[in-house]
Amino acid sequence: MAESFGSDPERYDRARPRYPEAMVEAIVAAAPGPDVLDVGIGTGIAARQFQAAGCTVLGVDVDTRIAEFARRGGLEVEVAPFEAWDPAGRTFDAVVAGQTWHWIDPVAGAAKAAEVLRPGGRLAVFWNVFRPSPEVAEAFAGVYRRILPDLPYNAWAASSLDGYSALSAKAAEGVRRAGAFDDPEQWRFDWQRSYTRDEWLDQLPTSGEAARIPPAAMEELLAGFGAAIDTMGGAFTMRYAAVVVTAALSRTDAPG
Repeated sequence: MAESFGSDPERYDRARPRYPEAMVEAIVAAAPGPDVLDVGIGTGIAARQFQAAGCTVLGVDVDTRIAEFARRGGLEVEVAPFEAWDPAGRTFDAVVAGQTWHWIDPVAGAAKAAEVLRPGGRLAVFWNVFRPSPEVAEAFAGVYRRILPDLPYNAWAASSLDGYSALSAKAAEGVRRAGAFDDPEQWRFDWQRSYTRDEWLDQLPTSGEAARIPPAAMEELLAGFGAAIDTMGGAFTMRYAAVVVTAALSRTDAPG
């Protein structure tokens, strides 16, 4: 699943949501300088936002296809699993990961981040979480129940923020176990985006879960979601929470 996103990087980059500017600004303000390492850079969605905030960004990703897309957009990307990546003596003011830290061993990843951070450097891993209105959640849950009744987890029938709370807790525990950081903090930034019918259907196949859905079922899902959005007038507003787990490097023998 971690490497499924490179199958259509153009769609991924076009359709996936960005991150709230307030989140990017808070991470930049909390780092000691502008040099950022983006773990799981993907197509460069978060990286471009950090660049716009004045940062210099180097990306690492496991997928050659998606890395090449990011390079065509002017980003510098190296291909390797982060845990095995060779920093070649380079250090950074911040290590960030948008929508990717759950693909990385939380302890090994935090330890690797500690190795490449300068004194006072900051690790910040974050996710965009759907926060649909009750009406939108019920409509979308109904589509899943009808088309994929045997699906073990219907994200629209439960609080998606609860699911991401588990990811956040796992990330925070990995930071603590790495033993090189101050106690991790959790930040949250609420925001929203309006979607047309076509915009929502465009992003639907870009999720990791979509890679496990048979093509015929995916076509039914797209039709079902399209019909549901039509009943809302052809557009709707999705509320999001950007959730962040972040910690500053605390050990005095950090590189740099």
